[in-house]
Amino acid sequence: MDIDTAFAADGPLAAAIPGFAPRPQQLEMARQIADTLRANRVLVAEAGTGTGKTFAYLVPALLNGGKVILSTGTKTLQDQLFNRDLPTVRGALKVPVAVALLKGRANYVCHYHLARNLVDGRFQSPQDAVHLRAIGRFLEITRSGDKADCPEVPEDAPAWMYATSSRDNCLGQDCPNIKECFVAAARRAAMEADVVVVNHHLFFADVMLRDEGMGELLPSCNAVIFDEAHQLPETASLFFGESVSTAQVLELARDTRSETVAAARDCVDLIEATRSLEKAARDLRLAVSAENARFGFAQLADNPGFHEAVAHLDDELGAFRILVESQAERSEGLAACLRRTQEIQERLTRWRAPENTDWVRWVEVFSQTLALNATPLSIASIFKRQLDGHPRAWIFTSATLAVGPDFGHYCRELGLHWLEPPPDTALWGSPFDYPQQAILYAPQDMPDPNSPVYPEAVARVAYPLIRAAQGRTFVLCTALKAMRRIHEVIADKLAAEQLDLPLLLQGEGSRSELLARFRRLGNAILVASQSFWEGVDVPGDALSVVVIDKLPFAPPDDPVLAARIEHLQKSGRNPFMEYQLPRAVINVKQGAGRLIRTERDRGVLAICDPRMLSKPYGRRVWQSLPPMRRSKVEAEVVAFLEDLPPPAAGGC
Repeated sequence: MDIDTAFAADGPLAAAIPGFAPRPQQLEMARQIADTLRANRVLVAEAGTGTGKTFAYLVPALLNGGKVILSTGTKTLQDQLFNRDLPTVRGALKVPVAVALLKGRANYVCHYHLARNLVDGRFQSPQDAVHLRAIGRFLEITRSGDKADCPEVPEDAPAWMYATSSRDNCLGQDCPNIKECFVAAARRAAMEADVVVVNHHLFFADVMLRDEGMGELLPSCNAVIFDEAHQLPETASLFFGESVSTAQVLELARDTRSETVAAARDCVDLIEATRSLEKAARDLRLAVSAENARFGFAQLADNPGFHEAVAHLDDELGAFRILVESQAERSEGLAACLRRTQEIQERLTRWRAPENTDWVRWVEVFSQTLALNATPLSIASIFKRQLDGHPRAWIFTSATLAVGPDFGHYCRELGLHWLEPPPDTALWGSPFDYPQQAILYAPQDMPDPNSPVYPEAVARVAYPLIRAAQGRTFVLCTALKAMRRIHEVIADKLAAEQLDLPLLLQGEGSRSELLARFRRLGNAILVASQSFWEGVDVPGDALSVVVIDKLPFAPPDDPVLAARIEHLQKSGRNPFMEYQLPRAVINVKQGAGRLIRTERDRGVLAICDPRMLSKPYGRRVWQSLPPMRRSKVEAEVVAFLEDLPPPAAGGC
């Protein structure tokens, strides 16, 4: 079967999928992907919302033959691909293709660690104990061991830490439960499958570190297709870098204590050493009096307590390693703890005295933990090495990769611009009728975005739109402080006018819970920050307005960004135009993409930032957005929203 037949109006997809209709952009994209697969080329492709890019890459991937790795940005899309889209396309095309789903090991129940911790019984809360017993019951009935299949226990519950393994504490082939291991079973299925669905975190954690079986998977595959590929530079930076956290040290101490009680109970010194190690880790966290903050190494130069705490942790790890070494032969678990101790100490040594000047050292502080990070200033040369060698096709696709028609920024970040021959690039716009379906509203007379009264001004812009749309609004903010203030002002205005519209705030529940409530209510307002800018799908009448408070430039005091800016400046390049602006444009495109999800949706995108109108680069931003009708007049926008059908009656 060829591509044109598959996508034809009377073809197999149309026959098998209710509502399927041929789209020119989808067919063109599928043809180009098929050519790329046949020629083992590299393709960077942007496909606007509604193009149907998932089917556009699945059909040629299944028809081409050979082994394909599909990598997604989120586990949500990973599950959707495996459980819905792949079976649908495979069934329609009637191709005998074996598919497998592979996640990181932290997604699978570990028989060994669950049994140990059920017996050990030391938990942070009674809820952890309840959840762990529920996971024990799940273990008896599950075939996959995937925590996504265990509805009794939320996926983010702390109890999963006691019921899963990590790269650090997995015993591998030495594990007494290796024959029934869910991770090993998932790897075997992936090795035997024609199509393997992974996510970017797993791809980088396991392909680049050659761990978790992916080191064998990649050499055997004919093609790698990245969906949500705009996330790759950030994810790659995370995994090409190194990190030592106090949480890792505390976990090492806890696991070593558990293994010592099980296999070397007479070694009291080692049990005491685990407590000394825990204290050193906690003292390091307390040495920086901040929360949810990032610091460059130089910013902590005048904090002698921090450097003393790092040195003390290093000393404690050295003493701890000697003790664990003396007991390591007594069990596989203690041998694994020794290996972890050595690895953590080596990473800490490199962090304290780096060998590479092209890396930036920085510290991230959370409420309970502190991480010492080292991140490469550029991942281009590192990533390019992954593309060299064995010939295969590489396809990068997303709704947001280009700045206007230009893919240069993306290709430079991943080192694709060095390839010979250079990668193919292609851009397909959305099939939606944006001039009829949507208005891009740029309000006038906004204060400077750095003004202390700016959040109030954003709320004043948003409120008439909220009232006209009868709710049905996302207000997307670039900072948590602004988010809370905008929510507060909107709440006051709703109360003053006695307008009974549900007002939701990010943080009042999990992301999935808030989204479910928003969809169910049908007339809600959600004020949110970064986590709702992408990967959120609310088609239909429940969402008619998206308000973006500012152009989402990364904060200039971020230590990694500051170091990259300095590096580009020293190279004689313009960091704003080459790095900061392109990243902001791609983020705006992601936020804007929440609004129009189907050919029936209608709505308003309001970008409040006055720089859209006042700065020369503002033109690059709005020219990168879908071709919506543009307006600066509030009355015109309000009239458009008042003309929409009223919201459907929702639930509470």
